[in-house]
Amino acid sequence: MKQGIGWSFVAGSRTISRPCLGGNVLCRKRSAVYASWLPSAQIASSAFTLGTAAVLPFYTFMVVAPRAEFTKKLMENGIPYVILGILYAYLLYLSWTPDTIRLMFASKYWLPELPGIAKMFSSEMTLASAWIHLLAVDLFAARQVYYDGLESNLETRHSVSLCLLFCPIGIVSHIITKALTKQAD
Repeated sequence: MKQGIGWSFVAGSRTISRPCLGGNVLCRKRSAVYASWLPSAQIASSAFTLGTAAVLPFYTFMVVAPRAEFTKKLMENGIPYVILGILYAYLLYLSWTPDTIRLMFASKYWLPELPGIAKMFSSEMTLASAWIHLLAVDLFAARQVYYDGLESNLETRHSVSLCLLFCPIGIVSHIITKALTKQAD
């Protein structure tokens, strides 16, 4: 057994063990990108915290100062979606395994099944990527509620707040608020 230490900027350091075989043996060099030298639980935890903290200022301004020019300009910005999208893609890459598609679409009809999805989400990395996905979609929905409220001159603070953690309920809250406001007029 031949041992050595390999190092790269992307993968960090790692020990490489190769069996010693007599004669000339053609070995294909595997090209693999190793995402990080940090433990995956630490990456997942950091991404979870970073993603959650990144969206809070947007929600805060939509709730505290919805009509302020600063808030309107802030909400026009697409940067949070780009950042969350990149973070999501990175976590998805780290959590992807050869079995991912098989777990997601386990039935013969290629439809997702709950046991396969549950097994996938038993990984912290997959769970962190799903959380970032939810944060991006929830922020987008909250922004739509916010814009609709500005356009229709409706109160949206309660609906935007609900969108942070209970997005479908926040959307329903906005629809009900809009309907009740129309009836009152």
